[in-house]
Amino acid sequence: MAYFDAASSEPLHPQAREALLAAIDVGWADPARLYGQARRAHLLLEQARTEVAEALGARPDEVSFTSSGTQAAHLGVLGTLHGRRRAGRHLVTSAVEHSSVLHAGGVHERDGGTVETVGVDLTGRVDPAAFAEAVARPGTALACLQTANHEVGTLQPVEEVAAACRSHGVPLLVDAAQTAGRMPVPPGWSVLTASAHKWGGPAGVGVLVVRKGTRFRSFLPEDERERRRVPGFENVPGIVAAAAALRAMAAEAAQEQARLSELVTRIRETVPKIVPDVEVIGDPVGRAPHIVTFSCLYVDGEALLTELDKAGFAVSSGSSCTASTLRPSHVLEAMGVLTHGNVRVSLPRGASAAEVDRFLAVLPDMVRRIRQDAGVA
Repeated sequence: MAYFDAASSEPLHPQAREALLAAIDVGWADPARLYGQARRAHLLLEQARTEVAEALGARPDEVSFTSSGTQAAHLGVLGTLHGRRRAGRHLVTSAVEHSSVLHAGGVHERDGGTVETVGVDLTGRVDPAAFAEAVARPGTALACLQTANHEVGTLQPVEEVAAACRSHGVPLLVDAAQTAGRMPVPPGWSVLTASAHKWGGPAGVGVLVVRKGTRFRSFLPEDERERRRVPGFENVPGIVAAAAALRAMAAEAAQEQARLSELVTRIRETVPKIVPDVEVIGDPVGRAPHIVTFSCLYVDGEALLTELDKAGFAVSSGSSCTASTLRPSHVLEAMGVLTHGNVRVSLPRGASAAEVDRFLAVLPDMVRRIRQDAGVA
């Protein structure tokens, strides 16, 4: 099986596995207590915090660990809005943010706040000027922008938007889930969220970073753990493994991400030549190195994913033609692009050119047969 769904979850990094097994034996105690085993767990936790902070360009006391990237996004959005209620109740997001951010915005709206959604162009990128105009509205308490889109890979103009936010005194929350460990984090953010299993750490560990000086107040009952931002017992072994994976991925990033980007470019350029009526989606240049998405006209997305699975390829889709939903993904819809027969290929570390070549070899006949079965070939 060729695993091509790293944007959903990167396989566990070998260094993360090694760190996890070691930490399970020595990091199981409550890091908030004072006896020997607890002090050992506390040291492991704080060392991991320091390593994650260094990799993300933050201070250790700005970093808190959550149970997932989704929880980090919920806490980041709602906690910052709660801390800045006196500044206003207006939230600005892009139309292609991860659902966790948009769902948090929905909670804010139902609680009496307002949400403004900034649209994107055909590549999935926001216009910095339009975003700046939205942020400039009186009462804006928070703006949210991802570093790269999780479905199409397009990079967002985070640094430009951050400058506009700074000039209006508005904190910017950056969802760095798809780029942490793979690319440097753009400067200027106030709050950052990420998810360990996206960079080869274990599932069940998210990261919430709140810059010093950013007003933040958790909307959940207060808990003394994690700087009073995240309630509950820390998953010390998972956090240690997450830090090990982030450190390892960042060390490999320059070489490995350039290699994956070349393979993605091969897919982007080859698919339209070998499959008729295909639209390759997302920015061809300003993109995350490991993600490529394309849509095939007159193709049932679920059928295509099923056939690819049978042929030994694990991929995902934002297609409208799946059993779970009758609507296309909000990302593809916001971009105004073709949603039928959508395939997202996201390459993990170690993905080979041979696997990509085999994928390109089987795809044309697979699409042709599905169209033929549908009576449109």
